[in-house]
Amino acid sequence: MAKTKLVYIWSLRNAAADRAGQYIDYKGGQRYMKSVLEYLVETLNETALGEAYSLEAVIYDDDRESERDREKVGGYGFAYQPGAQWFYPPELEVGGRRVNDLLCAIPSTYRRLPLDAAERPAGKRAFEARLLDRLQTLGAELVVLDGLLVILDELVRPGAAYHRKIVNIHPGITRIESPYERRGAWATLDALHGAQGRKVVNWQTMETVDVPVVDRTGASFHYVDNGIDSGEVIHDVLGTVISPQDNILELRWNNFNLSLFPALSQGLAKMAGLPLVPGGEV
Repeated sequence: MAKTKLVYIWSLRNAAADRAGQYIDYKGGQRYMKSVLEYLVETLNETALGEAYSLEAVIYDDDRESERDREKVGGYGFAYQPGAQWFYPPELEVGGRRVNDLLCAIPSTYRRLPLDAAERPAGKRAFEARLLDRLQTLGAELVVLDGLLVILDELVRPGAAYHRKIVNIHPGITRIESPYERRGAWATLDALHGAQGRKVVNWQTMETVDVPVVDRTGASFHYVDNGIDSGEVIHDVLGTVISPQDNILELRWNNFNLSLFPALSQGLAKMAGLPLVPGGEV
């Protein structure tokens, strides 16, 4: 069986905020914050998913010429430096190739422009055109987004070359009808407030209102459309119980390990026609 060529796209600045590849304080001890990419590589190396998919490239959109991006990426930098912190073990390999050798940048430079700049829409189209060119050169057949902090437009429109070929793994349930629904960039913080009986109604001022407690969250693996986490769900897992005493990184660690990692591996298995095993092991 020919393997599906998979390309992974992320924002380093989002992984840096998660402290990926580092040990974090966790309820009086420490736990390793495994990145989604590291988990994906391990799963391809160790399970039947490796017979179904080959990881062809890891693309990031961060802009090393942007002072804001440099600040957010912090000590990680934009490429591995011996002795410095990194998002995953630097020796990590997949299919006999070092993951670091698969890393490439397609910076979303249009973000340097003000939101209301007349040139910004054309800049975004140019970014997506560069992304399309790289995906086609790679022969990508499936694209997995994880923590990509830009919204794709041209690439995912009906009739586009990658319509329904781009999927996202989101740290929250995205089904709009679910009482556990948490869409958008603030999904984890939204879930933490929910477990404390509050809902943020203004993310600029952090104004909250009292709501009934919702003490569970999960993750959704879904197609990407032109909305925010609004694409058709392929698979989701509601496996994370939230303690009101959790901090954001503790909840993030729990949700990655209990819901997001299983949703990713099970979603990929479902797309490949492989059997699902409880817990996400294929």
